[in-house]
Amino acid sequence: MGNFNAPFRFDYVGSFLRPVHLKQARADFEAGQITKAELESIENEAITNLIKKQKAAGYPVITDGEFRRSYWHLDFMWGLEGIKHIELDHGYFFHGEETTHGSVHVTGKISGKQHPFVEHFKFVKQFEDEHTIARQTIPAPAQLLAELFREDNGTQTLAVYPDLEELIQDIAQAYRTVIRDLYDAGCRNIQFDDCTWGMFCDKNYWEARQEDSVSLEEEAEKYLRLNNLALENAPEDLVITTHVCRGNYHSTWASSGGYEPIAPFLFANENVSAYYLEFDDERSGGFEPLRFVSDDKKVVLGLVTSKSPILEEKEVIKKRIAKAAKYIPLDRLYLSPQCGFASCEIGNKLTEEEQWAKLALVKEIAKEVWG
Repeated sequence: MGNFNAPFRFDYVGSFLRPVHLKQARADFEAGQITKAELESIENEAITNLIKKQKAAGYPVITDGEFRRSYWHLDFMWGLEGIKHIELDHGYFFHGEETTHGSVHVTGKISGKQHPFVEHFKFVKQFEDEHTIARQTIPAPAQLLAELFREDNGTQTLAVYPDLEELIQDIAQAYRTVIRDLYDAGCRNIQFDDCTWGMFCDKNYWEARQEDSVSLEEEAEKYLRLNNLALENAPEDLVITTHVCRGNYHSTWASSGGYEPIAPFLFANENVSAYYLEFDDERSGGFEPLRFVSDDKKVVLGLVTSKSPILEEKEVIKKRIAKAAKYIPLDRLYLSPQCGFASCEIGNKLTEEEQWAKLALVKEIAKEVWG
């Protein structure tokens, strides 16, 4: 594959709207009305159809649309050894909406052995051809660390891991195991999805946290160090990128604020090859923080929103790309929606037809800007 790898001039983040019959099948499975095998065969068919559509749309990347997951992040965490699925009495609180209630509970030493996502990846891999590469999206290690200390979860985490450093090392090692197993299964493109940085960008969120008396710098350094530990010794020809957003649930969002507070950490020092960044509305701030992106990295501008069916005006997007190019040369810039279309099973408030229209627009603009 060599040069043919992510990011692509027109790209997407990974999750797609779930077909109604797939949601129904998952509900039926939960209710004990169909078997695991029956659910899998429905998932397989839905993913096969999705990949056909991704190829028909002319995109060089294929994914399973995260169709086997309830959440963009928690299902991966539940697949690690030493972590179990719990339900809290409430969800995350987004702007005007509360999410579903899943979370994690540490039961023992965390490890990445035999992660179910490796088999999920193999299913997608079989559809690769000379024009497409299969991508695996997983939540960043920092996201797992944040979830382990979300609200009261920290009590249980510290009971199993009184030494935070040991926890950080075990998470990093678990990720290195999963990365190696994905690589051995033929994966050459992994994307770390990471909402932890959005918390730092949100002034109100940080002020509410100040009683923790931990500085933004200390927290950011900790997350950065963990992500980089997980990336250590990754194979040369494996492209690892990261997607950073501020929450995406049923077309709502979790945090606001520009990238400035985190840019010196994330953009300068995370050892990924590209950043997929949310820039679809005023909550995302301006492009100035891009000046911190180190010279060897690429930036995928998430200028087209997946939260609304309304199509952006091409000229407006082109002007914004030109603005971003003041901070990063155009040849290191790429275009995508700001996030997936269904970070959680519920999906954003648009139809499948509108979802594909968004991707057609991204592709058209990219062709006009980069040729």
